[in-house]
Amino acid sequence: MGRRIHFVVDPQGWCCMGLIIFVWLYNTIFIPKVILFPHYEEGHISVVAILCYYFCSLFCIASLLRASVADPGKLPENPKIPVTEREYWELCNKCNMMRPKRSHHCSRCGHCVRRMDHHCPWINNCVGEDNHWLFLQLCFYTQILSSYTLILDFCHYYYFLPLKKENWDVFVFRHELALLRISAFMGLIILGGISGLFYTQLMGIFTDTTSIEKMSNCCEDISRPRKPWQQTFSEVFGTHWKILWFIPFRQRQPLRVPYHFANHV
Repeated sequence: MGRRIHFVVDPQGWCCMGLIIFVWLYNTIFIPKVILFPHYEEGHISVVAILCYYFCSLFCIASLLRASVADPGKLPENPKIPVTEREYWELCNKCNMMRPKRSHHCSRCGHCVRRMDHHCPWINNCVGEDNHWLFLQLCFYTQILSSYTLILDFCHYYYFLPLKKENWDVFVFRHELALLRISAFMGLIILGGISGLFYTQLMGIFTDTTSIEKMSNCCEDISRPRKPWQQTFSEVFGTHWKILWFIPFRQRQPLRVPYHFANHV
């Protein structure tokens, strides 16, 4: 992935992304204040639980912001096509520009994206070749953060010892039950939605197909060779080092993909 910033002007996308950021801020502010810090002060939990929560929260927001502003693989207006690869390019019938196969034209963004999977309003950006790995990290860390939040909400009432010191003049303690119910409701909704999305994304990588290709039924060519799952994941994340698949604070280096694996969209 390059260092270019890709900004989509779409009010609907801004609203969707703003909702996600609101949920993230809500849980990042109130969960530690209502559950983690009070129970830590009374010795019910260790500092590791607090650090793990903020660690998951940091990775979640980092992958969200990077996936939102990262260039998904937008094709330049006058791409330079190597002579040996011209047969693997085609003309887009919407923008009349040459593009490599497996690219798709996004009607919302108004341009073609290399190996586009779909346009996601929740990140206000396309999910393509250069930011697919960040979208996967966003789904992964959102599931972890939502699950962690639900576990804390449950343990606060049914497992942790009752708090001895509570300042009932503070807003969060006077409205503790309502705040935690809202947190649990949002956690269940997000966890259910993200889990299904994350599963379909993983299956797409295992089978080396995008969501658009699945919907267009263009991947039924039995002559197309199948790659090992390690290869497809390495191509998406831009590295063979599996530990780096979980780190959003890095630059993706695209791996060279043989064109005989390419498929027509």
